[in-house]
Amino acid sequence: MAFRTPVDIDAINTRARGSLVENLGIRITEAGDDWLRGTMPVDARTRQPYGLLHGGASVALAETLGSMAGNLCVDNAKEMVVGLEINANHLRAAREGVVTGTARAIHVGRSTQVWEIRIENEAGKPVCISRITLAVVPVG
Repeated sequence: MAFRTPVDIDAINTRARGSLVENLGIRITEAGDDWLRGTMPVDARTRQPYGLLHGGASVALAETLGSMAGNLCVDNAKEMVVGLEINANHLRAAREGVVTGTARAIHVGRSTQVWEIRIENEAGKPVCISRITLAVVPVG
């Protein structure tokens, strides 16, 4: 199990209030032993001017899921994670509906973590595949 404590989805969503996460409509929906899942609407907040899901919105969803999952793996009284690098391959356009991202741990170490985030459309087809590398740093 990668997560240090049971995941409180309501607490995670509450903490995101008033942030980019809330502004984009991102909601955490499920969690497993080493994965975290969330959704984001494809609407005026997340589309680019040509009517497609903005690649930056997909990356924001990926970074949100990876960072939130990573922070569940550390002692939050002493440590937190911050992004070092993120990449994304945009595989399929989305014009409407909801996309769902799932972050899965690839590596959870003492000083770094690597997470893969798969974002799918409502038909379960991949829209974006992303990988984030996080640094574990002291709080304060």
